[in-house]
Order: sequence, then C-alpha cells, then structure tokens
Amino acid sequence: MERTLLLVDDEENITSALVRLLRRDGYRILCANSGEAGLELLAQNEVGVIISDQRMPGMTGVEFLGKVRELYPDTIRVVLSGYTELNSVTDAINRGSVYKFLTKPWEDELLRANVEEAFQRYEMKMENARLARELKTANDELLHINRDLAQRVEEKTREVMRNLEILQVSQEVLERLPVAVIGIGDDGVIAIANRCAHRLFSAEGTRPLLGEGAGDVIPAELLASVSGAEGSESGKFIYSLTDGRQAKCWCSSMGEMSLSKGVVFVIVTEDE
Repeated sequence: MERTLLLVDDEENITSALVRLLRRDGYRILCANSGEAGLELLAQNEVGVIISDQRMPGMTGVEFLGKVRELYPDTIRVVLSGYTELNSVTDAINRGSVYKFLTKPWEDELLRANVEEAFQRYEMKMENARLARELKTANDELLHINRDLAQRVEEKTREVMRNLEILQVSQEVLERLPVAVIGIGDDGVIAIANRCAHRLFSAEGTRPLLGEGAGDVIPAELLASVSGAEGSESGKFIYSLTDGRQAKCWCSSMGEMSLSKGVVFVIVTEDE
C-alpha cells in the first residue's frame, strides 16, 4: 500500500522543509497552502496521514481537521502548532478531530517517528476494516448456506414423510390382500411377508417370517419351484401345500422398477 501524506501550511518554506525531511522515508507527499486546497486534494487522493499547521488564514488547522474527520474519518490527523495555541488544539484532540499535536519548531527524528507511527495506525485501521468486511462477507455466505441447508432439510423431511405415508399405505394394502405375498432378498432372507403368508408358513403366526432365512421357514420344494419359475417367461407354477390343497404361484424377480434385489412370489390357495 502506497503511503500518501498531505501537508497543509500557508507558509511555503514550512512545507518545503517538511518535504525535504520526510521524502527520504518513501512517502508520496501532497502539499496545500490552505484548508480549502487541502479538501480539494483529499477529494482526489486517498490520503493516510495529514499534517496541518494550526494558524492559517480563512480556516485554522483545527477547523480544517474537524471537516476532514467528518468527510474522511479513517485518516490520521496531526496538527503542527506553537505552544501558544495549545488550549484550542487540546480541545480538538479531546473531540477526536486531532490524533496528535506536534510543536514548532520540531525535532526532525521525533517528527519522522511520529509520522511513521501515524501511518502504522492508519494501516492497522485499514486492515481491521478489511478483515471486518471479509468477516461480514463470510458471515453473509454462511447465513446463505445455512438458509439453503435448512430449506433442503425441510424439503427432504417432507419427501421422507411422503415416502413414509406411501410406505404405510402400501403396507396396509399388502396386509389386506387375500393372497400370500413373500419377498426374498438376494441374501436369502425374507424381507416381505403379509398376514396370509404368516398363516401359511409361520405355524399359525407363532413364528416370525421377517428377517428369517427363507430355507428355514419355507419348504424346500416350494423354494425350488420358485427358483425354477423365476427365470421362466410366465413365472407361474402349481404347488401342493402340506394340507393337500393346490396353490397357484406367481414369481417375479425384483429390480426392474427399483433398486431391490431378490424375488417376490404370490401364492393363491384353492379357498381364496
């Protein structure tokens, strides 16, 4: 960042002396011979530090720096004056219009050190302002992300609730069907079994079917018939139940319309 210094004094020899002293420190130095001229330069340049003489015709240094504070509050404002004007300058310092008071005549090294300190203070203010802007931007982005996330969670929750309702309706329909429906996953475990299926294969409901291995609760002959019919075109076969009744069976592989794997079969007995 280029350090720009504004010197305001109606005495040209004073500004020339200050320029000679401070040029070695690498500052970009602007000069004005009145408060009005100083305001014009400030309107056209980004200035970090201002050194103004107190006693100037038309507008005193304190009055000038007071206007600067209103228009460019981030600038570091220094007044250069004699001890006789200390009271008015002290009042300006207390109001915040002036950061520091330097006396005439000045000590070169002390003046240089004060200008360096003033620029460091200005740059710290600028850095804090930059960090504050970045923090605000980050907070705004985080707020937007949180709102978007909340909206997505709400939409996903509604979707889950709809799917749950559909699943509950589907389960109720499945339970009320007058035929036995059994679904077996590709791991051989029963994943679907309605009431009719429980009446046929769970010892009148005393043994659960869901989660059981199909080979443990379904007769081997029926499973063999299911495996044979699974690859056939019609998927239909007749099976004789243990009580002698004939049952019609339909078998179908899962996965055509969903991610499910395995086989589902339907059994209709003679009295159904």
